[in-house]
Amino acid sequence: MAKVLFIVSGATYWVLKDGTRYATGYWAEEFANPYKILTDAGHEIVVATPNGVTPNVDMMSLRPEMVGGNDNALELEAVIRSAEVMRRPLQLSDVRLEDYDAVYLPGGHGPMSDLAWDADAGRLLTQQLASGNPLFIVCHAPASMLATRIHGESPFKGFNVTCFTDEEEEGVGLASRAPWLLETDLKEKVGVNFSRGPVWKPYMVEDRNLVTGQNPASAAVLGDRMLEILR
Repeated sequence: MAKVLFIVSGATYWVLKDGTRYATGYWAEEFANPYKILTDAGHEIVVATPNGVTPNVDMMSLRPEMVGGNDNALELEAVIRSAEVMRRPLQLSDVRLEDYDAVYLPGGHGPMSDLAWDADAGRLLTQQLASGNPLFIVCHAPASMLATRIHGESPFKGFNVTCFTDEEEEGVGLASRAPWLLETDLKEKVGVNFSRGPVWKPYMVEDRNLVTGQNPASAAVLGDRMLEILR
């Protein structure tokens, strides 16, 4: 069976343009759906965060209206409660990529606060991309690509990529308050070849060993694709 590293944000808030602290963390279904898909198939998950802090779930992502009803919300909560690995994460600085068969990064607004600036996250993404081993990144987690830049150049330049769109950021009411927008910065500062699907619908882009997903609904699609590749 395979061993998969989940690199998860340790942030609990994101500072907006006006200095307001916006409560956040990782997005429930972006962790829980791939986690369940992989562990049900017998694969092992290891979690790593900046400084080894315990990841914080964005409570908004457990609201029934955000996940298609009360049953879905309870199911996500049950998966997260059962995931012991979330309570004893590794420090990103201690991770040895050769120990893992694949790497996955769930989103939520948390990565906009920490992974986008984290040198260890940038180093690990650069190494994983160069290794040719699978690298899966969903929703806001492609923010971590910004941390891969050295003298303004990123190894992700020219890759086909998707992420949470500026239109979707407007849809959640944060576009005008955000200090920066993910889609815009990935195109302008990383130089990715960006594409997208309809808002809130699953959309996945695969380019060499990099697989990205647009939004929370895309996480299960990435989980299924990871399962296929790991077989």
